[in-house]
Amino acid sequence: MAVFYIDSAELKEKVCDIRAGDEVFLSGTVYTARDAAHKRIKELIENKKPLPFDMNGAVIYYAGPTPERPGAVIGSCGPTTSSRMDEYVPLFYENGLLATIGKGPRSKEAVNAIKEHKGIYLCAIGGAGALAAMSVKKTEVIAFEDLGCESVKKLTVENFPLICAVDCGGNSIFQ
Repeated sequence: MAVFYIDSAELKEKVCDIRAGDEVFLSGTVYTARDAAHKRIKELIENKKPLPFDMNGAVIYYAGPTPERPGAVIGSCGPTTSSRMDEYVPLFYENGLLATIGKGPRSKEAVNAIKEHKGIYLCAIGGAGALAAMSVKKTEVIAFEDLGCESVKKLTVENFPLICAVDCGGNSIFQ
């Protein structure tokens, strides 16, 4: 198993070097989005409307961060169960998404889409939202503010601890 310290801007160049089971410490830009935001983004894609962020090479973290405490940039921001977003995976990766972050296994269709589009799926530690929040250095709501904690946020992370769960070859730690 290898360890990667990588910036999200460089991830596209190195994505196929990362194997299932490798540790990844991710820095850079990550976007949060959960169920309701995924549904809206899907509708934007289908209606050929502008997206809240450039999907090409993007990383989506399946999280709904809680409001920040005084002096903090974010509240708890642990991962949600990834399989709930599996129906959106083929469309999102087809539109340039590079990586997703969440917890738990993915469906066969999701793994196939990740493999087909040379992306990856990374797992964050479930139940450790406070730990994940320590890696967030900046947060900004960029879309769907009416969704509250499930709005789309642009996070700036530093050394966010992750495990590669599905690599660009379709290999999975869950198999």
